[in-house]
Amino acid sequence: MTQKIKTSSSRLLSLDVLRGITIAGMILVNNPGSWGKIYAPLAHAQWNGLTPTDLVFPFFMFIMGVSMYLSYNKFDFNLSTKTFTKLLRRSVLLFLIGLALGWFGLFCRGLNGLRTEEIPIFEKIVQAASNFENLRILGVLQRLALVSFFGSMLVLIFKPKRTPWLIAILLVFYWLIMAITGSYLEDSHNIITIIDKAVLGASHMYTDHLPDGSSVLFDPEGLFSTIPSIAHVLLGVWAGKLISETKDLGEKIQKLFIFGTIILFLGFLIDYGFPINKKIWSTSFVLATCGLASLLLGLLIWIIDIKHKKNWSVFFESFGVNPMFIFVMAGILSVLMSNIGFTYNNDWMSTKTFIYNQWLSPVFGEYLGSLVFALCFVTINWFIGHILYKKKIYIKL
Repeated sequence: MTQKIKTSSSRLLSLDVLRGITIAGMILVNNPGSWGKIYAPLAHAQWNGLTPTDLVFPFFMFIMGVSMYLSYNKFDFNLSTKTFTKLLRRSVLLFLIGLALGWFGLFCRGLNGLRTEEIPIFEKIVQAASNFENLRILGVLQRLALVSFFGSMLVLIFKPKRTPWLIAILLVFYWLIMAITGSYLEDSHNIITIIDKAVLGASHMYTDHLPDGSSVLFDPEGLFSTIPSIAHVLLGVWAGKLISETKDLGEKIQKLFIFGTIILFLGFLIDYGFPINKKIWSTSFVLATCGLASLLLGLLIWIIDIKHKKNWSVFFESFGVNPMFIFVMAGILSVLMSNIGFTYNNDWMSTKTFIYNQWLSPVFGEYLGSLVFALCFVTINWFIGHILYKKKIYIKL
């Protein structure tokens, strides 16, 4: 006999925890002590394949879709002028913050590069600040802005019940175009690169460094690969619909497990025709990662919302309630630590390099020291996020 377990609140703590896990994971993998000394699970797959690091960003986008459903469901998915204006304002703001973060990194690196030049400080600042011709247009926050806007518009226009059709159309269309153009390799002939070059310009794109020492213009958050990313968010929307159809937590878990298992195996099957690949956000990557995210969400609901084993989750809640603010703050802090430094033993060292080379690496070794630096960096950001969490300060972007 199945026991009916109902939640006393419409809000699932497990959603905040999973969101927090992904933000903590994104900060962790983006801030090693040395990029040349990273354990394999903490590095992205070079091309085809999947590592634990490849899961954190898609998991966050999946949760974005779940939250999107829960938010719009409150007013029956009615597309009003007020809703559109609020959505557009938030998406533009998120995109601009992503651009500003990219510019800040470019500015600090430029200013640092002019450190030894015999020119006035004001001229150095102006020169570094005006380097817009090399500003990367796209990025993580920019992709989130685009998928949030277009994903929301599709849901509000077509309503959630048509979401599976929208997902299928987007993923199949993307697969067909990639197959027709033979865009399965990371090179200048990839349709993603061609579109980004034509629309954005080569100087505004990401340069990826290959294992053989060469480099190629290829943006992992490219314009064309945003199409399957929208489908990614819509899969989260459908998961949100499944768990909102009942108040019984046991049924929520069952639905998430069934849904996650189906799309996970579908992703693995499609991998034979369209390999799992984060950089091109392949159809198989979308399905496999959303399947894993659905299964993990179901597991967290069981652990946190049913078994009430939640003491361990406070750490991630602090990240989960202010995710975008903490992510941006971590980006700013990372840039500062990499570009503010001093002369040590007649050599200039950034704060980050000094901590890693002089303190952590001699004690823990190169690889473990690199990981310890990343963990310390995550902890610093957690302290700030935890203060906001305890004071119930929520900064919405």
